[in-house]
Amino acid sequence: MSSSRSPRLLAGVLATAGVLHFAAPKPFDAIVPKWLPGSARSWTYLSGVAELGCAAAVAHPRTRRLGGLLTAGLFVGVFPANVQMAADHHRKPLPQRAIAYARLPLQLPLVAWAWGVRRTATK
Repeated sequence: MSSSRSPRLLAGVLATAGVLHFAAPKPFDAIVPKWLPGSARSWTYLSGVAELGCAAAVAHPRTRRLGGLLTAGLFVGVFPANVQMAADHHRKPLPQRAIAYARLPLQLPLVAWAWGVRRTATK
């Protein structure tokens, strides 16, 4: 993957996820950790805004370095939602359980991708 395509692809993934938080929020509401204060919908919208902001920062060469850093932090920050999903799916049918459990280790390559975008961005 070329160094210019990787940030654009990451920005596209983030933008798509961010839009989905507003267009179809229920699945995101369901994985908001129960211990967070306030409504699940508020957290869903907040994380959608964060993803859209990270997408914009990664997309623009001038802010890409910071965007990569913020995106790596975002991927770490949403990890508790993946843990919540895995916990909630422990008695679901195998295909649903497999998806929920597969999300856990997939956060590592996402963090690495964002960090790589940050590292290769021009200063």
